[in-house]
Amino acid sequence: MTTDTPRLSDALGVAQAAYDSYRARGLKLNMQRGQPSDADFDLSNGLLTVLSAEEMKMDGLDLRNYSTTVAGLPSARALFAQYLDVKAENVVVWNNASLELQGMVLTFALLHGVRGSEGPWITQAPKIIVTVPGYDRHFLLLETLGFTLLTVAMQPDGPDVEAIERLAAADPSVKGVLFVPTYSNPGGETISLEKARRLAGLKAAAPDFTILADDAYRVHHLSTEDRDEPVNFVVLCRDAGYPDRAFVFASTSKITFAGAGLGFVASSEDNVKWLSKYLNAQSIGPNKLEQARHVRFLSEYPGGLEALMDAHAALIAPKFRAVDETLRANLGDGSEYATWASPRGGYFISLDTAEPVAARVVQLANEAGVSLTPAGATYPGGQDPTGRNIRLAPTRPPVEEVFTAMEVVAACIRLATEEYRVGRQG
Repeated sequence: MTTDTPRLSDALGVAQAAYDSYRARGLKLNMQRGQPSDADFDLSNGLLTVLSAEEMKMDGLDLRNYSTTVAGLPSARALFAQYLDVKAENVVVWNNASLELQGMVLTFALLHGVRGSEGPWITQAPKIIVTVPGYDRHFLLLETLGFTLLTVAMQPDGPDVEAIERLAAADPSVKGVLFVPTYSNPGGETISLEKARRLAGLKAAAPDFTILADDAYRVHHLSTEDRDEPVNFVVLCRDAGYPDRAFVFASTSKITFAGAGLGFVASSEDNVKWLSKYLNAQSIGPNKLEQARHVRFLSEYPGGLEALMDAHAALIAPKFRAVDETLRANLGDGSEYATWASPRGGYFISLDTAEPVAARVVQLANEAGVSLTPAGATYPGGQDPTGRNIRLAPTRPPVEEVFTAMEVVAACIRLATEEYRVGRQG
């Protein structure tokens, strides 16, 4: 027995007592999924009444009839082109959630190849690079479609581009990279312009290497002043001599209604034609009424989209501060128990425990009535090789519940850490 063992045992007893006090409260709190709150949704309730029965036309089209343009209403394409800083002819506006559009682009690439492909990707044992920690739905989509996933680290200024360059240069079956470029999930990192330029001009073994940028949080700032600047991959790739390399996805899922929003994608004009060809084969067109509602609502919102996002930030930023303040108060400013991100935007906070106890923390939290994202969810296959990462999602609960939930999480981190250290010393 080392001289540290009594101290560790005492610390474990204190941590256990603190945890037991929270568990006895019978809490039922959820910090698992990155959903808007009801107050966020209420900001967009005007969507429901912005069109009357007498206003069923836009852009000279009857919104009730079949679509005549599979790429979306001209007004919607123009609106979201401005959002992504491109031209309207570079945009396809589709139905709810950008993940659906990502799945369509990837499926069409598997079946037909993209522009510049030597054949369908499915015949080439395709691989896609993803960032870790990263977004579990990206991993699920790619794995379901049969891609082999290659991981690179997410760094403070974006993906590890040197690792991407090595992987892409060495293997023609590496078909691209899928990641969140602005306020990434879960760490909140934003790719730097320097790194974005390197990706845009990357020399890959595959002639059809593709950047799939899920810009889900492009305007989801937490402050009106301290903001990250998004990059423009469509323009960067064009200027680098690879005009068809990038597909940039986004949506209104966390701007208006998560269950009734719009997904859209920006790319080269030729890629828009390529995508429209296959969309036209499987659909008469997207929901024009939903597109018209969004055009009207966002155009008429007092102060426009920026004012709406400022209103979201006023609701969400206090919850992010609650996470940071509570963790600091209970775990200190150092790294004895954990480190965590302090993002300037997005929807998540990434936390790494000092010891490989993430799964135990999540288990303890669940038993104490606080639901967290499963440990490992931020890695492909749900397998975190470090055993340390936990994604925190503070946006849905009221701020008071965030404070309470994070007190419990802090107690779980202390207990799991002390358990691990006592077991290691034993």
